[in-house]
Amino acid sequence: MMKNRLRKNKILRSICLLLLVGILSMLGGVNVNAASTTDGIGSTGTTGTTETQTNINEPGTSETADDLKELNVANNLTITYDNGNGEISGSLKILMTLTAISLAPFMLVMLTSFTRIIIVLHFTRTALNTQTAPPNNVLIALALFLTFFIMSPILTEINDNAIKPFDAGEITQEEAIEIGMAPLREFMYEQTQTKDVSMFMEIANTAWDGTSDAIPTSVLIPSFVVGELRTAFIIGFLIYIPFIVIDMVVASTLMSMGMMMLPPTTISMPFKILLFVLADGWNLVIGGVVKTFY
Repeated sequence: MMKNRLRKNKILRSICLLLLVGILSMLGGVNVNAASTTDGIGSTGTTGTTETQTNINEPGTSETADDLKELNVANNLTITYDNGNGEISGSLKILMTLTAISLAPFMLVMLTSFTRIIIVLHFTRTALNTQTAPPNNVLIALALFLTFFIMSPILTEINDNAIKPFDAGEITQEEAIEIGMAPLREFMYEQTQTKDVSMFMEIANTAWDGTSDAIPTSVLIPSFVVGELRTAFIIGFLIYIPFIVIDMVVASTLMSMGMMMLPPTTISMPFKILLFVLADGWNLVIGGVVKTFY
């Protein structure tokens, strides 16, 4: 019985809903507008019964951004972007900025002196055999500050010639990228060997006349990175030489004393640290690395 009553109620509700929809569809459209009289009362004594609307212009009739701001379009919704006269370049600029921020760590490693510095500092710590002293955070922070010190003239030139004119609207985005890449290309080209460029140009099956302008950026960047790795490993080998001598002397002394079970590195590490401190090793290493870029 309860199920039959529920079904009847559902049927009755559906019939009432259909009747209501039919009645509404039979009614004619009603225009509701504001009154044209000064007191806000129409001719029939109520508001919104005359044909006069409050629209100054219809949507889509404005030609400039100023005309668009003056529209009073009753119940229509108008959204304006108050930047660049309504253009969407602002949103594209934000997208490009976020992309540049996400690629910034890779650009810092591949387009600057960071690679050479961090590898040399790592070799220095390994040669001293101090394991985690200095820790990685200290080495990375030191490499960052040294990178900013070396690249500061280039960054200043990019800011003055590319970023500021682009923000002022004096140059286009393509021109800003081209002007900003010029100092970086010059820096990378000075630290790149000819044989590395020739190798990548040969792989790309592209002819090269020996000038820097003829090198594509896609070829210059890997050539620069390969050169940085080569230079960093050469400096690391030179750093290892005095510490290897200490290891050999300590190992020979222990063998002559019959103490073959004692690891030579355990005895040699204090002597390495002593030699490094007496020779002012950090000054020599950091100063030598920085001077290789000048």
